[in-house]
Amino acid sequence: MKQNIQHNYRAGDSDEITRHYFDSLLIEMRHIDSVLPSTALELYGENFSSPIMTAALSHLKIDGNNGMVEMAKGAKASNAVMWTGMGDEAELEAITATGAKTIKIIKPHSDNNIIFKRIEHAEKCGVLALGMDIDHSFNSKGDFDNVLGFPMSGKTLDEIKEFVNATKLPFIIKGVLSEKDTYKCLEAGVKGIVISHHHGIIDYAVPPLMVLPKIAKMVKRSIPIFVDCGIASGIDVFKALALGADAVSVGRTLIPHLNKDGADGVRNIIEEMTKELAGVMARTCSKDIASIDASVIWQR
Repeated sequence: MKQNIQHNYRAGDSDEITRHYFDSLLIEMRHIDSVLPSTALELYGENFSSPIMTAALSHLKIDGNNGMVEMAKGAKASNAVMWTGMGDEAELEAITATGAKTIKIIKPHSDNNIIFKRIEHAEKCGVLALGMDIDHSFNSKGDFDNVLGFPMSGKTLDEIKEFVNATKLPFIIKGVLSEKDTYKCLEAGVKGIVISHHHGIIDYAVPPLMVLPKIAKMVKRSIPIFVDCGIASGIDVFKALALGADAVSVGRTLIPHLNKDGADGVRNIIEEMTKELAGVMARTCSKDIASIDASVIWQR
């Protein structure tokens, strides 16, 4: 599946660097003893049809309606995991009311009381898991970030431990792009990490798939590893899974379909990408997503 998405790149653009890295990865075929593959994902005690999840987006509007709720309806219809980012309490309540299994990502607010309050609210909404978007701690000038009027701050390992211990739900850290942060996440007791540079929040960022194998080797499947940034096809998904991801998040690839057809557009593109993933799995002797072998990946 090829996406006709136009980009205006510049020198150092991390999205362009990431796209080039995806395209540098080649796949060898393996047909003997291959079977019809399963794309099923088991995550935090729930079963899903695909390892393709929505990304932790926010503030989407389509024709005056809440785009995040439409996204959730599409995720529910395709039996995929729904992620949501910054949004008010009413929006999260509307998202979870669709029945979509939802992961809520909370910004690193400078006031930790806001974080604890949002953890408590997310629990009441019945989310599948929740976590923190640590790559929004700072802005590009070396100051603490400010997102839509909300001041942010950096978080220490001890603070992250407090957030993890504040909930019985799986706590995920989003914005991991190094072995060092992975080690600290494991020490904090998190139950999942998202390898991401937040679509180029820093120039010349390491592509997630470049650092993924080292992080996967460190994690040793003790917690789920998720990947986002630039995933535009089922082939991209396969490459991420082969290099150590358990599932991926797709954001910008979904948005044109959301804007055009709402929930149906989201469902259709997730299902189309999943079928493309299954096609590659069948041609690489990958019976299920856990069986995808890193040795099928070559770099040109």
